[in-house]
Amino acid sequence: MISKKNGMLLGSIVSVLGLIGGGIWYVQNQMKPQKVADEFITTLEKQNYKKLSNYLTTSSLKEAGYTKDELIKRYETVFSDLEINKVKASQVTVDKKDGKRQLHYNLTMTSPLGKLKKQSYEAELTKVKGSYKINWRPDLIFPGMIKKDQIRLTEMTPKRGDILDSTGKPLATNKEVPQVGVTPGLMTDSESQEETIARLSILIEMSVEDIKEKLTADWVQPEMFVPFKTLVDTDVDLEELTNLKGVSIVQKEVRYYPTKEASAQLIGYTGNVTAEDLKDKPNLDPNGLIGKAGLEYRFDENLRGQLGGKIAIVATNGKEKKVLVEKKKSDGQDIETTLDSDLQQTAYKALKENKGATVVMNPQDGSLLSLVSSPSFNPNKLANGISSEEYEKYASNPDKPFLARFATGYAPGSTFKAITAAIGLDASITTPSKTRTISGLKWQKDASWGDYWVTRVTETPEVNMTQALVHSDNIYFAQEGLEMGEATFRQGLNRFIFGKKLNVPIEMQPAQISNTTKFENDILLADTAYGQGQLLINPIQQASMYSVFANEGKLSEPKLLVKDKTKELPAVISKKTAEKVTESLKQVVSDPQGTAHEFDQLGLGLAAKTGTAEIKEKQDTKGIENSFVFAFNPENPDKLLVSMVEDHKDNESAVSLNLNVAETLK
Repeated sequence: MISKKNGMLLGSIVSVLGLIGGGIWYVQNQMKPQKVADEFITTLEKQNYKKLSNYLTTSSLKEAGYTKDELIKRYETVFSDLEINKVKASQVTVDKKDGKRQLHYNLTMTSPLGKLKKQSYEAELTKVKGSYKINWRPDLIFPGMIKKDQIRLTEMTPKRGDILDSTGKPLATNKEVPQVGVTPGLMTDSESQEETIARLSILIEMSVEDIKEKLTADWVQPEMFVPFKTLVDTDVDLEELTNLKGVSIVQKEVRYYPTKEASAQLIGYTGNVTAEDLKDKPNLDPNGLIGKAGLEYRFDENLRGQLGGKIAIVATNGKEKKVLVEKKKSDGQDIETTLDSDLQQTAYKALKENKGATVVMNPQDGSLLSLVSSPSFNPNKLANGISSEEYEKYASNPDKPFLARFATGYAPGSTFKAITAAIGLDASITTPSKTRTISGLKWQKDASWGDYWVTRVTETPEVNMTQALVHSDNIYFAQEGLEMGEATFRQGLNRFIFGKKLNVPIEMQPAQISNTTKFENDILLADTAYGQGQLLINPIQQASMYSVFANEGKLSEPKLLVKDKTKELPAVISKKTAEKVTESLKQVVSDPQGTAHEFDQLGLGLAAKTGTAEIKEKQDTKGIENSFVFAFNPENPDKLLVSMVEDHKDNESAVSLNLNVAETLK
């Protein structure tokens, strides 16, 4: 039992301890100079401006002429709107001078123009109700600032580089075009407005509803020019447009594609920088362009150049007080391709909107002279404002105009027989004089093939290599492939570019012999020998493979950029073999029974091979037929043509459609 005296003593001790504890709590929770400095700096680094006023004296804000909300808005306007970020403090010190606490620190930060010069700050700390706070001044935003000063960003937009053909003609460039718009205040009474809008809708092919929606947007003022449509590749009567009340035309620089549909999948197009783009590349100009597809996308960084400009403190009279960062603009680089824009357009027109692709390559050095895919789209529309209806027409088109067919793998069909013949010749299995006796239009190795047969179109009892190429005899080449056997045939194929990634800036899968490293059976070996089976070779890869016949047995890997060096590769087939196959390919054109005899009318002495690759569900049914041709001029082998037409119609084979292109092989 505790006595009264002892109880009083214990109570006194508890009271004293309570006072001591409370004092400790009070001291610990006061904002000491270093603590307020550290938290203030952390807040600046995190750019948490809503919390900033917690560390500032109310009197200093009032003296500077700011409320807490105005302070937040000021910091956000300067830092967030100008995209100044990555704020980092250094050399933070708090010292005491003449009885006053002084905070010193440096800040570094970045902007779209690069890193700002290091800024040195100084502020006084004052004790308010037991806690220290900072006396704020406008020069704590940037040294030297006063309240009425502004931070001004002046941007110098770089010129986007051109994409050029081999002669310097532009395939993608910058061009000034008319932009139509309306100044609402210049339109007269409501009845006239309705007439103007209705006529404008017809002329620029924009719905009345869309026009009215733009004119009634929140930001629109009566004296403002409201842009509606950039007039690219249109035949709009500009004089009639400008005669409409309130309608006017200004010039706007846009990205322009002179070859239009002819190069669309290859060259691609640009679009406005989006929020998604800025996440990946925060240094992009938010108001600039970025490559969205094709070479515009692949070489965007080179083409785009570097934004220039400066950020400066500007006085009310407009005079610069201090430059915070300055960067010279750097215009984008031009991309020089090996293409011939005239040939590009000739090749595209030749396809006549059929589903297909054409590649023209120089077989001596691999330069790609033409790469077209059909049907196509107008990149000028996608780059400069396409309506949702127009885009949906492209996107929902079953013929897939966005597909780059020149980079899409196909079974090459009978054009591949030239390679099988070459491998057989080098292996001494095939010879020009050797004949095979073949009866009928279908054949199978033996009963183990069940109901599977190899078929041919022309019934010739005795067939040699040249005749088999002239008549495109599947059975002959199936038998040659089987006689070679898988080991010899694959060894020959592997000298080509199967499975190899090519050095061209085009998305494509490597060429494929078969789905697995070995043929599943003899049927697949036989089918592969005449160009079907599981072969997948895109038209670019085909042109590269067939270059051996125009290049003395040496294979030229394709190149698209002038700056890329031609690869010196060892011969894939012997020169003698290349000559023998070429002689037979010449007869494919000159022989009246030859599958490429249509080219003979050109009188160029071309060597060629056609092919029809059939895609069908099962044997003895009619499937979709893809038509192929490759051709070159043995006397002047600086161009090699490969063309493919999907699901071709009568009189629209790859040969008949490409007479104009073949004429350029002279």
